[in-house]
Amino acid sequence: MEVKIQQSWKNALAQEFEKPYFESLVRFLHQEKAEGKTIFPPGSQIFRAFDLTPVDKVKVVILGQDPYHGPGQAHGLSFSVPEGVPAPPSLKNIFKEIESDLGVRMSGYPNLENWARQGVLLLNAVLTVRSSEAASHSRIGWQEFTDAVIRHISDNCEGVVFMLWGNFARTKSELIDKSRHMVLEAAHPSPLARGAFFGCRHFSKANAYLVSAGREPIDWRL
Repeated sequence: MEVKIQQSWKNALAQEFEKPYFESLVRFLHQEKAEGKTIFPPGSQIFRAFDLTPVDKVKVVILGQDPYHGPGQAHGLSFSVPEGVPAPPSLKNIFKEIESDLGVRMSGYPNLENWARQGVLLLNAVLTVRSSEAASHSRIGWQEFTDAVIRHISDNCEGVVFMLWGNFARTKSELIDKSRHMVLEAAHPSPLARGAFFGCRHFSKANAYLVSAGREPIDWRL
């Protein structure tokens, strides 16, 4: 099956694209479109996180659950929205934590592509959603695919920082070889967590780990 995705990921995940679950997933998406359903993000941006962060460049993985389901919000990167779209509440809290943790001033610019280009894989566990219907594509096979992504990084990369926020993301911890990678867990940055995310200091911890491994830290400022 021909999938338009960055070449290093295409090579790494070639077997996944040929599996029955993935072929079924593609058929489901085509059927949704044929029925006139609006799907986010647009087709060209479904694999945007992979296109911006080749597999050999991954330093950090920030795992989200599924894309934003409002018009113009989702563009293929977890927690990120395009410029001109107001930062969602979870992203605002991420910025607050960075400011507190690193003592920097964030601009509030909501497009996280700059992080992605530095090696931060902004991965949602589910890569598509039907308009205005949260988690509507959570059972069509995406999680089998993104679990394979996490396993590939765990098995084939060295010294990656995984940021797992909230109970859902924490369930992915079992896929990661903790002797080779750093796993950071915290409450979700959503306001529904009542501030439990604050004080996790994941951004300074990630950079300290990268520097200790002789790698360039992430410039989290936007």
